[in-house]
Amino acid sequence: MNITALQKITYGLYVVGTGDNGRPTGCIINTCFQVTSENPIVAISMNKNNYTHDAIVRNRRFSLAILAEDSDTSLITTFGFQSGRDKNKYEGRDYTWQDGVPILNGKFAGHIVCELLHIADNETHDVFFARVVDTLPGEGTPMTYAYYHQVVKGRAPKNAPTYVEEKASATETTHPQATRRYVCEVCGYIHEGELPDDFKCPVCQAPKSCFKEL
Repeated sequence: MNITALQKITYGLYVVGTGDNGRPTGCIINTCFQVTSENPIVAISMNKNNYTHDAIVRNRRFSLAILAEDSDTSLITTFGFQSGRDKNKYEGRDYTWQDGVPILNGKFAGHIVCELLHIADNETHDVFFARVVDTLPGEGTPMTYAYYHQVVKGRAPKNAPTYVEEKASATETTHPQATRRYVCEVCGYIHEGELPDDFKCPVCQAPKSCFKEL
């Protein structure tokens, strides 16, 4: 089945955060939608392999930080490509606690605080339905998934519901393009052209040594 049409569905980018036995933990998600307007309920999709998934099940509350186009892009690397099992992703970040969940400070389009209502099993992912208990205003244009791919030039983590494995085409394999292309092995950003010695990834600030030629 050709699933390219699914890639045209619009998404945003969010940092979902929760409490983990007294410490904060979280991850990047791209699937959140409003279910009801009165006493609003939202739903998010979470991969069952995500450490944050289990923390939300235990804590029963979570926060959503809505990324804006001018949000710090290193958030995507930290929260999207690293695991809370072995790293405190909030270390060095400016955040506060509210209703038992971490609220990141900085440039965001807004924040939502949610209380888990029930969980729908969907094979590799669970959909969490949650009551909105509070919101915090933000500013800036929400970062869409299309903006992330086309402007930031980032890739989806393997646990994302929209992840598609990218393989080189036969043309690329047998007839390399004149322009050299490199991928950041930390966050998946693709750079076209030569890499200066002092080059740093514009998404995660990884050095040139973290890039591999495609």
